Amino acid sequence: MKDALTVQDYLLNESEVGDWDGEEELVTDKINSIIHAVWDALPDDLATEQIEKIMPQLWQQLGTDTLLLDVDEHELTGWALVFMRQQIELGIDDADAADAADADVNADDEEE
Repeated sequence: MKDALTVQDYLLNESEVGDWDGEEELVTDKINSIIHAVWDALPDDLATEQIEKIMPQLWQQLGTDTLLLDVDEHELTGWALVFMRQQIELGIDDADAADAADADVNADDEEE
Protein backbone atom coordinates (compact mmCIF):
# COMPACT_ATOMS: atom_id res chain seq x y z
CA MET A 1 0.00 0.00 0.00
CA LYS A 2 1.13 3.51 -0.81
CA ASP A 3 0.82 4.72 2.78
CA ALA A 4 3.55 2.25 3.83
CA LEU A 5 6.07 4.12 1.64
CA THR A 6 7.16 7.71 1.19
CA VAL A 7 7.99 9.68 -1.94
CA GLN A 8 11.21 10.79 -0.23
CA ASP A 9 12.63 7.32 -0.81
CA TYR A 10 12.55 7.91 -4.57
CA LEU A 11 13.71 11.51 -4.88
CA LEU A 12 17.19 12.10 -6.27
CA ASN A 13 19.88 14.59 -5.38
CA GLU A 14 22.46 16.19 -7.66
CA SER A 15 25.15 13.64 -6.86
CA GLU A 16 22.81 10.78 -7.83
CA VAL A 17 21.91 12.17 -11.27
CA GLY A 18 25.54 12.24 -12.35
CA ASP A 19 27.22 14.57 -14.83
CA TRP A 20 24.90 16.68 -16.95
CA ASP A 21 27.43 19.30 -18.13
CA GLY A 22 26.58 21.77 -15.40
CA GLU A 23 22.82 21.17 -15.60
CA GLU A 24 22.66 18.76 -12.65
CA GLU A 25 20.41 21.06 -10.61
CA LEU A 26 17.93 21.44 -13.48
CA VAL A 27 17.88 17.68 -14.10
CA THR A 28 17.39 16.99 -10.40
CA ASP A 29 14.53 19.49 -10.16
CA LYS A 30 12.80 18.07 -13.24
CA ILE A 31 13.06 14.41 -12.29
CA ASN A 32 11.93 15.13 -8.74
CA SER A 33 8.92 17.10 -10.02
CA ILE A 34 8.04 14.16 -12.26
CA ILE A 35 8.48 11.73 -9.37
CA HIS A 36 6.15 13.83 -7.21
CA ALA A 37 3.50 13.97 -9.95
CA VAL A 38 3.61 10.22 -10.45
CA TRP A 39 3.55 9.60 -6.71
CA ASP A 40 0.47 11.80 -6.32
CA ALA A 41 -1.26 9.89 -9.13
CA LEU A 42 -0.50 6.40 -7.79
CA PRO A 43 -3.61 4.63 -6.52
CA ASP A 44 -3.64 4.52 -2.71
CA ASP A 45 -4.40 0.80 -2.73
CA LEU A 46 -1.57 -0.13 -5.12
CA ALA A 47 0.61 -2.92 -3.77
CA THR A 48 3.91 -1.88 -2.24
CA GLU A 49 5.74 -4.27 -4.56
CA GLN A 50 4.30 -2.57 -7.63
CA ILE A 51 5.25 0.87 -6.36
CA GLU A 52 8.77 -0.35 -5.63
CA LYS A 53 9.04 -1.55 -9.24
CA ILE A 54 7.49 1.49 -10.92
CA MET A 55 9.17 4.40 -9.15
CA PRO A 56 12.83 3.54 -9.88
CA GLN A 57 11.92 2.93 -13.51
CA LEU A 58 11.19 6.63 -13.98
CA TRP A 59 14.87 7.51 -13.59
CA GLN A 60 15.94 4.42 -15.51
CA GLN A 61 13.80 5.51 -18.45
CA LEU A 62 14.50 9.25 -18.37
CA GLY A 63 17.99 9.48 -16.90
CA THR A 64 19.85 7.94 -19.80
CA ASP A 65 18.99 10.55 -22.40
CA THR A 66 19.10 14.30 -22.84
CA LEU A 67 15.30 14.30 -22.87
CA LEU A 68 15.30 15.76 -19.39
CA LEU A 69 17.07 18.83 -20.76
CA ASP A 70 15.43 19.02 -24.18
CA VAL A 71 11.75 18.32 -23.46
CA ASP A 72 9.30 20.45 -21.51
CA GLU A 73 8.67 19.22 -17.95
CA HIS A 74 4.90 19.03 -18.51
CA GLU A 75 5.38 16.75 -21.51
CA LEU A 76 7.73 14.54 -19.53
CA THR A 77 5.26 14.41 -16.66
CA GLY A 78 2.50 13.41 -19.06
CA TRP A 79 4.69 10.64 -20.44
CA ALA A 80 5.58 9.47 -16.92
CA LEU A 81 1.91 9.31 -15.90
CA VAL A 82 1.05 7.22 -18.96
CA PHE A 83 4.08 5.01 -18.28
CA MET A 84 2.97 4.51 -14.67
CA ARG A 85 -0.56 3.54 -15.72
CA GLN A 86 0.79 1.10 -18.30
CA GLN A 87 3.07 -0.51 -15.74
CA ILE A 88 0.17 -0.94 -13.34
CA GLU A 89 -1.99 -2.47 -16.07
CA LEU A 90 0.82 -4.79 -17.15
CA GLY A 91 1.37 -5.87 -13.57
CA ILE A 92 -2.31 -6.56 -13.07
CA ASP A 93 -2.54 -8.38 -16.40
CA ASP A 94 0.48 -10.53 -15.48
CA ALA A 95 -1.05 -11.40 -12.11
CA ASP A 96 -4.41 -12.20 -13.73
CA ALA A 97 -2.73 -14.38 -16.36
CA ALA A 98 -0.82 -16.26 -13.66
CA ASP A 99 -4.04 -16.78 -11.68
CA ALA A 100 -5.81 -18.00 -14.80
CA ALA A 101 -2.98 -20.41 -15.61
CA ASP A 102 -3.08 -21.75 -12.04
CA ALA A 103 -6.84 -22.21 -12.32
CA ASP A 104 -6.41 -24.12 -15.59
CA VAL A 105 -3.79 -26.40 -14.05
CA ASN A 106 -5.97 -27.03 -11.01
CA ALA A 107 -8.98 -27.77 -13.24
CA ASP A 108 -6.88 -30.23 -15.26
CA ASP A 109 -5.74 -31.95 -12.07
CA GLU A 110 -9.33 -32.35 -10.92
CA GLU A 111 -10.34 -33.93 -14.24
CA GLU A 112 -7.69 -36.64 -13.95
